[in-house]
Amino acid sequence: MIVWISILREVRFFKVPQGTDGSASRTGVVMNRDATHRRGQGLVEFALVVPLFLILLFGMVEFGRAWMTKNILTGAAREAVRLAAVQVDFPASDNVAKQRAIEVLISAGISISPDDVQVTISDSPEPTIEVTVPYSFPLIVGGNFGLGRFFGGGSSIPLASSTSMRRERY
Repeated sequence: MIVWISILREVRFFKVPQGTDGSASRTGVVMNRDATHRRGQGLVEFALVVPLFLILLFGMVEFGRAWMTKNILTGAAREAVRLAAVQVDFPASDNVAKQRAIEVLISAGISISPDDVQVTISDSPEPTIEVTVPYSFPLIVGGNFGLGRFFGGGSSIPLASSTSMRRERY
C-alpha cells in the first residue's frame, strides 16, 4: 500500500494528502488544480464545436431532402411531357400532362395546384412540348433564424424542373 501511495505522489495530476501516520487521508486521491482546469477546457471546446457540428448535420439533411424533391419534380415533368408528346389530340395533351404531373407528385407526398404546372407547346422549328413543374420547398430546420438565412431569409426554397420533348407525328 505504501508503494502505491508513493507512486501516486510522483504522478503530476494526483495529489495524495497525507495523514498523521504517513498514509493517505480518508478522502483518497484528490485531483490537482491543473486537472480540473483541463476538464473545463474540454467543456468549452465541446460548447464551441457542437453548434458547428449540428449546423453541418442539419444542413446535410436539408440538402438531401431538397435534392430528393428536385429529383421527384424532374420525374414528374419527364412523365408528364412523355405522356403529352404521344397524344394524338394536341389540345387535350395540356390537361393530360398536368394530370400526370399531379399524380406523380401526390404519390410522393408533394401537393401543388394543377394551375402551377406549365405546359408549353411550340411548332417551330420542330413540334415540341415542354412541361415545367415549380415547387416551394419548405425547410424543416430553417426559417429566418436558421438555414433559411443563407437562402434569402425565407422558410422555403423555390425549386423547379423543366423537361421538353419532340411531339410524335402520326
